[in-house]
Amino acid sequence: EKNENHCGLLKQWLESSLVSVEINKKGFHREVVTTVVLSPDVLSGLRVLLVHRWPRGVYVDPYQLASLSDQTDWQILLDSSIDLEVPAHKTSGFVTYVYPTPDGPTPRLLKVAIPIHGRYHEPSFNGKTFTSVDIEPPELLLRTEKCTQLNNLDPHTVVDAPCTHDNSSTCPWVKLQHQQV
Repeated sequence: EKNENHCGLLKQWLESSLVSVEINKKGFHREVVTTVVLSPDVLSGLRVLLVHRWPRGVYVDPYQLASLSDQTDWQILLDSSIDLEVPAHKTSGFVTYVYPTPDGPTPRLLKVAIPIHGRYHEPSFNGKTFTSVDIEPPELLLRTEKCTQLNNLDPHTVVDAPCTHDNSSTCPWVKLQHQQV
């Protein structure tokens, strides 16, 4: 019965949680601020994961992220190594897994600010002076150890993703269908 109760709560969180994104600062050095509002009240044991699929026109600096790790309450895992010097046309996009509260209880309001940097693009010979880079909102994934029956959560889907920021094993997470504001 407890398992069903936690699965019911997980479904409520999925149906009532919101994700919003804003991009701050100007030029090549920006900040992507993601806000997650979880509702109803959050029980202990809920884990949150934000999956950012970044385009090739930007990068995150792993050295900068490492220096920020003492000042933030979130942890990040990169899906590949990042070459800071490569121009946009000679690289591909990448994925980051952001764990807003790796330890302790999950608050109802989560805010994560990730510094990103624009890559240089190929020169334009047709007079075009700038290039747009589209940044998609992250996917919101939720899981709780106490809900092991991850069926009957339509329209949400179950996906495998890294369990933690320092763990290479994967766990089943429930992906929230698009609900960005």
